Amino acid sequence: MRQVILDTETTGLEPKQGHRIIEIGCVEIINRRKTDRMFHQYLNPQREIEDGAFDIHGLSNEFLVDKPLFADVAQELIDFIRDSEVIIHNAPFDLAFIDAELNRLGKQWGKTENYCQVLDTLPMARELHPGQKNSLDALCSRYEVDNSQ
Repeated sequence: MRQVILDTETTGLEPKQGHRIIEIGCVEIINRRKTDRMFHQYLNPQREIEDGAFDIHGLSNEFLVDKPLFADVAQELIDFIRDSEVIIHNAPFDLAFIDAELNRLGKQWGKTENYCQVLDTLPMARELHPGQKNSLDALCSRYEVDNSQ
């Protein structure tokens, strides 16, 4: 069983307002064991990063100016996630951004779900911890996972 854990960072909260992906990271898991395969890329969003987004991830416009465009790494990303179960915390957020980027490349790219299955861990966390915060930071704290790096 091949799974891929995926997360993104973005210029803001709304792809419909033209916000873009600035970082995408994936880790491969086979038979519930982490492998050495990863996909990680910083991206030039070709737009300014909102102050609120910068406060969350700390990635600056200056840092990203010489990074590749999503179009430059799209095929590599698709090849990495193809035929896997992609696990994302709050999947609708990340998928909206990835699908918006694919749409910019042309309709022939389709959507993320054309390449893989998606499992959203946020509903799972809400079921396990009703009425509590279930952000990744809150879950790390609750389960004593060091996320300082």
